Amino acid sequence: MTIEDQIKTIEEELARTQYNKHTQFHIGQLKAKLARLRAEQEERSKKRAGAGYSVKKSGDATVLLVGFPSVGKSTLINRITKVDSKVGAYDFTTLNVVPGVMEYNGAKIQVLDMPGIIEGASSGKGLGKQIFSVVRNADLVVIMVDVQNPKQAEIIKKELFASGFRLNQKPPDVKVVRKNKGGIEVSSTVKLTKISREEIRSVLGEFGVHNADVLIRENINAEQLIDSMMKNRVYLPAVFAVNKIDTVSEQELNFPKEFVLISAEKSLGTEQLKKAIWERLSLTRIYLKKIGKDPDMREPMIIKGIPTVMDVCEKIHREFAKNFRFARVWGRTAKFPGQKVGGEHRLADRDIVELHV
Repeated sequence: MTIEDQIKTIEEELARTQYNKHTQFHIGQLKAKLARLRAEQEERSKKRAGAGYSVKKSGDATVLLVGFPSVGKSTLINRITKVDSKVGAYDFTTLNVVPGVMEYNGAKIQVLDMPGIIEGASSGKGLGKQIFSVVRNADLVVIMVDVQNPKQAEIIKKELFASGFRLNQKPPDVKVVRKNKGGIEVSSTVKLTKISREEIRSVLGEFGVHNADVLIRENINAEQLIDSMMKNRVYLPAVFAVNKIDTVSEQELNFPKEFVLISAEKSLGTEQLKKAIWERLSLTRIYLKKIGKDPDMREPMIIKGIPTVMDVCEKIHREFAKNFRFARVWGRTAKFPGQKVGGEHRLADRDIVELHV
């Protein structure tokens, strides 16, 4: 029996098996086995497909436009970046990865126009494997759907999920420490309502873990426990965009709040999309100040997340970190203007930093 046949058999069994206390152990085993088979299928598909797209990352972050063919990705990248991507009203206009640069809030964000994906991409249909190989190195994906076919979003999420991508999620707070004997000991700092201890033992057993101390700090389900055991999971922020809103009436624009409504053709909503991308990337602007000089407010240093002063030093040059003495800070994190701080001080967006080395 092929891997594909095994996956189909397990999926069918899961669909017809009713969850209760008598079946939870078996269901946990099935879900864990399904995850392992999909990972094995993914590895085999990579080898068959050969090398994927090769794209050199540049700028302060990399964003991918992902969607079905002819959803308007090429038109959008032409609107929000400095690039001229081929546009056509037919499927698969873009057959290669087209890069552009979106400048926003002083940041230079690389945006990649990806070829369109199709249903079944996670199983190797179309260019799915090559596209997903690029997605693994992205900082954010923009999932674009046609206003006339909003179900595309669920299909794309399903394909990404099957390939190990977890959109707008954090890794589950689970720690598994193997030991030589004693069985599976589960301790939790929260009440577990989505998974039973029997399921935990069955999932771990499918991964060959029969003796371990398990610490769980959040109310996880079986899929999250499986994710914590898998090495191919990618946790990635995502923005959802509905394109071609100019082709329908206002009454038809009934979409969840997290969807950004745009018309790439008419340049409607593109500024809101840029803002959503910026916010989901969690980039921080730091302005540098030389001793005795005014700060340079034209070109901020862009750093992901919430940086420390030492992160700023490291980004400039390792010699700055090596010879760092202290810094003075102006902005939201300073108790008073010019506060003297150490390297561990955490900075906020638009803080001004003066380094003393």
